[in-house]
Parts: sequence; structure tokens; C-alpha cells
Amino acid sequence: MDLALFYYLLLGFAVLMYVVLDGFDLGLGILYPWFKSEGERDHMMRSISHVWDGNETWLVFGGVVLFAAFPAAYAGILSTMYTPIIIMLIGLIFRGVAFEYRFKAHRSKHLWDWAFFLGSAVATFCQGTILGAVVQGGKAGDQGALDWLTPFSVFTGFALMTAYALLACCYLVMKSRGEIMARSAHLGRKLVIALMVILVIVSLWTLYANTEVRARWFDGINFILLLPLPLLSALFGWLLYRDLDGDPHETRPFWLAVGLFILGFAGLVVGLFPYLIPHQLTLWEASAPDSSLTFLLPGILIFLPLICAYTLWGYRIFSGKVEDFEEGY
Repeated sequence: MDLALFYYLLLGFAVLMYVVLDGFDLGLGILYPWFKSEGERDHMMRSISHVWDGNETWLVFGGVVLFAAFPAAYAGILSTMYTPIIIMLIGLIFRGVAFEYRFKAHRSKHLWDWAFFLGSAVATFCQGTILGAVVQGGKAGDQGALDWLTPFSVFTGFALMTAYALLACCYLVMKSRGEIMARSAHLGRKLVIALMVILVIVSLWTLYANTEVRARWFDGINFILLLPLPLLSALFGWLLYRDLDGDPHETRPFWLAVGLFILGFAGLVVGLFPYLIPHQLTLWEASAPDSSLTFLLPGILIFLPLICAYTLWGYRIFSGKVEDFEEGY
């Protein structure tokens, strides 16, 4: 296989793993205002206490792959996205500190609750705006400090907050019982409707604004070949809405939500391929020399299986419901 294409697929895998795994614990922070009692919030924290920091491994891994395999894209993205990236990192720092301190605090616990909520919401919003700005494209190096902040990127920021909150609801249905499970399912049904409307708006907006994406979808028989993506998305959304009704199914909603993320990501890749920065850099133009890509391979082949193995092992060990008597650490 072409090494540049291999690293492109690897980068996509790392981004998807981060979005799915860190998505639900960022989403829990976003859901905090809808769970007001200390006991409910304690339960939410306990449900992710064993995985939240490991989930962020994929953010680091994806950043390393982008830096090492596609240095031109790394430089181009960072040169125009410094502001949202720095704000995102500050949000993640506040969220991490709040997570640790909340388990120890007594009188200041409500302040750390707010820090956890704000850190999660700000980090997610920034990730969404970065995604929207990258999809829109632009001229790296010629942009002002706030040129990434467009109506489309703001909309994708709120869209990602909605998607993460939905994933968190499905995770709580899987990990909780009683009132928390019922409220999560109720919120999840509302968020399914919101997310499906958002997906339609983002898709139409992208097709309208980007002629290359429009051509990719509608030239020749492409639309027939790609039609399964929107149809499967609609099917998954309907099944997810149904499974969250009444007495919700415990595990299936989470996997259906993950399926929606995968389908959305697949649609994004199909529309933008082979570009890493739309209208500017293809994956081959942005890639490092073959000698550098070859040099990276042993480390990738050693550490990627290790990361996948300990991730799967951790989730397997801590599978099942989180009971009230369990401690956070």
C-alpha cells in the first residue's frame, strides 16, 4: 500500500477513536446541568473514572501521526487554528483538574462541577469549530486570528456538542439504572431528533458551499454508489430513537450512536478525499518523505496494537452497570 495513504487511514482511525471514546465523557460534562443532584453527578463521574484519561490517548496519537506523517498539513492547520486549539487545550486542562479535585473537595465541589461542565463544553465547541473551519478550507497563512470563526464553524461547534451529549446519554443508559437511566433515555430521544436535523443542515450546507464535495457526490453514478451512507444514517437514527423509548434497551443505543458517528465520518472522508486541507493540500502533497514514513513504521506497528489492547482490556474489565457502592478510584 502507498505509505501516505496508509498514514491517512491511520490518522482517520485515530480521529474516529478519539471522537467516539472521548466524545461520551466530554458529553457527560455537557449534560451536567440536566443532572442537578450531587448523587447523580457522583454516579456520572464514577461511570467514566476508569477510562476518561485513557480516552485522550487517541488525541495525542492522532496529533503525533499528523505531525510526523503530514508535516505540511500540521503546519497549515496549526498556523490558522492557534486560537481554537489553545482554547480547547485550556478547556481540557480545566476539565481534567476539575475531575481530580471533585473527588477530594467538599465545600467547593459545586465550583468543580461548573469547571467540569465549562471545560467539557468549551473543548467540544472548539473541536467542532476546528472541524468546520477545516472542512470550509481557506488559505493557510493568509488568515486573520478570527477568520476561522464563521457561521458554518460556529454551527459545527454546537453540532458536535449535540452529538457528544447524545453519545453520553446512550453511555449513561448502558451504565446506569433507575432514574438516571430513564432521564438519559428521555434526553437522548430529544437529542436524536436534534442531531438528525443538524446532519441534514450540515450536509446541505457543505454541498452548497463546496463545489468539489458536490461533484464527488453527484457526478456520474456517484450518488447511487454513496446513497447507502445517508440511508443507513436515517435508519440508525430511527432505530436509536425507538430503542430509547419507554423501557430503553441497555446497550444497543450506544452502539447505534457510534454507528451514526462512523457513518458521518465516512461521509466526511468521502467528500474531502484526497485532501487533508480542502482546496490546498492532498495527502500526497502534505506527506513526509518516504524515508521518514518508513522510519515511523516500527513504532506504529508496536504501539498501535498496545494502545488498542489496553483500551479493549480496560473496557472489558469495567463493563456492566456502575453501582452506587463503587468508588471513583
